[in-house]
Amino acid sequence: MADATAEMIPCACADCVCTVKTGTGIERDGKTFCCEACADGHASHDGCGHSGCACHG
Repeated sequence: MADATAEMIPCACADCVCTVKTGTGIERDGKTFCCEACADGHASHDGCGHSGCACHG
């Protein structure tokens, strides 16, 4: 059963619209990201690939 009280926080990527459940994202420099592409600052200009999000850094 999913924890309905889990806190959702926004991805730290400025252009990203994704949210991440606390403790499950990718941690870098004290920030939480939804995926490696966002955490790496979109170094390869890849988007996060999540539905509805068009971020590329």
